[in-house]
Amino acid sequence: MILVTDHGAVRELRLNRPPVNALNRELIAALRRAVETARHDGVRALILSGSPGRFSAGLDVPLLLGLDRAALAALWRELYALLRALASSPIPIAAAITGHAPAGGTVLPLFCDWRVGAQGDFKLGLSEVQVGIVLPPIILRALRRQVGPRPAERLAVTGVLISPQEALNVGLVDELFPVERVVSRALEWCQGVLALPAEAMAVTRSNARADLVGLFDNLEAELETVTEAWWRPQTQHALHAMVERLGKKVG
Repeated sequence: MILVTDHGAVRELRLNRPPVNALNRELIAALRRAVETARHDGVRALILSGSPGRFSAGLDVPLLLGLDRAALAALWRELYALLRALASSPIPIAAAITGHAPAGGTVLPLFCDWRVGAQGDFKLGLSEVQVGIVLPPIILRALRRQVGPRPAERLAVTGVLISPQEALNVGLVDELFPVERVVSRALEWCQGVLALPAEAMAVTRSNARADLVGLFDNLEAELETVTEAWWRPQTQHALHAMVERLGKKVG
């Protein structure tokens, strides 16, 4: 589910769960392990990428609707562990957003160091509210950190999906390139960071990201709240309605 390509000291982790790179527990866990172990392989920076035209559709909702409470709680815990691994990575991570990135597809890049998006008719954004999911507080705080309070409120409360250009305008992504250049631009960014004096860069980066890492302190109450919210009748109704609209079968 992850294709690994080493570009010298930079490792690319490409999501590979067709057709839309939807996130299930296995993919989430595999990505967390890949992020946590990269440094031990001598890797000095990471690129998180997707397939051309499709970065990730976020959580695999049709699959998740077939899980029992214990399995769903385990998935949310694994997702938070992945976000923590991205935020606290000792090496820089560039998100190469190669196309559509709704919901979880936008969440993952929020916890990376830098984001380059694909130009074109693609959509990004935190659409959780539109499908009946309360946006988890830690994700809202990461969004606010990235784009500022007022844009974060608009994006989160309405769940609106926006174009790559608007994502650039509000600061949700840092740069835009043609889809075929997104990964190579992420590689250039990583190489530029690695060309800096290593200790000065690493210590300053750690200081700059301390607030992001600090979001993961004392998360047990949030995990319980987020998991229980999934089972609210209104949330279940909205999620099933979405799946029905998409013509997918719930397992």
